Amino acid sequence: MRNHEVVKSHNLLDENGHLIEPGWSKSLIQKYDRNMIKKRKTRIKEWDYYYIMSNSNKFCLCLTISDLGYLGMYSVSFVDLENAVEHTQSELTAFPLGKTNLPSTSAKGDVAFKNKNLDISFAHSGSSRLIKMNYKTFDNKQGISCDIKLTDEPQDSMVIATPWAEDKKAFYYNQKINCMRASGTVTYKGKIYTLNSETDFAGLDWGRGVWTKDNYWYWGSGSGQINGVPFGFNLGYGFGDTTAASENVIFYDGKANKFDDVVFNISDNYTDPWTIKSSDGRFDMDFTPIVDRNALIDVKVIVTDQHQVFGKMNGTAVLDDGTKIELRDFICFAEKVHNKY
Repeated sequence: MRNHEVVKSHNLLDENGHLIEPGWSKSLIQKYDRNMIKKRKTRIKEWDYYYIMSNSNKFCLCLTISDLGYLGMYSVSFVDLENAVEHTQSELTAFPLGKTNLPSTSAKGDVAFKNKNLDISFAHSGSSRLIKMNYKTFDNKQGISCDIKLTDEPQDSMVIATPWAEDKKAFYYNQKINCMRASGTVTYKGKIYTLNSETDFAGLDWGRGVWTKDNYWYWGSGSGQINGVPFGFNLGYGFGDTTAASENVIFYDGKANKFDDVVFNISDNYTDPWTIKSSDGRFDMDFTPIVDRNALIDVKVIVTDQHQVFGKMNGTAVLDDGTKIELRDFICFAEKVHNKY
């Protein structure tokens, strides 16, 4: 069982830029400091990614602010789950090299990007998170905007500190916060969608690190509720040396329930049914795709091929105390991504 839990606070990296304690934790207990990285600035990858899953309106909104060293990428995706269509659009900048000023912790610090097309910001306001975005040229200049408030951040999150065996100065430090309640509005194609905090939830993917050049990863996430209780999960594998711990967690009523390895069984056609199973039997799901958000960027030195598939989970999840949770048409996503940069 790979589940070493980090429980004492200390620096993430030592004086040589090596990860001190690989493992998982329920919060950002290890302290990230960009200045302690011992690789050139073009290799540092930092991002904040939010998804807002509106069960009441049957869509998912995804927002990214990222500083990937020699590339800045600021993206918006609107995934229409009712009509099985999506649109993704990005703004790119050259060599931000840390000037995006992504914070060293998810608990505080604001981040924003603005050019003539896109104005986007992620901010803190007390115990809430405020997400604002106006993308004038989105979807053939139809435009999209949002003004969203996230509240009720759960007690536990999933944090993973992962090394690479082939490069001691490479590491991946990542936090997933699931099941934040979402309220506010999204405006798109002349329609104003009002989010309902009783049914609509959000997740944060907060990542910092230095990767090796060519990687695949598998990730799945869902945030919602079952019988009125907040429920979500984070699934992941394939990225770095996960000998110390995996990042597979079931969230129930604000608490993290750790479990073992998972495998995504996917055909070459990403919209065919999947199965997702854990080695310990605690996560056993059939995943029925609705839409494949396939984004490919290939500019030779940079290749990113993403298949983020939105759909419905049906199956069982078992908590630490043995309680079995039944999922029926639980909206979520699962993805396979290839990055080379």
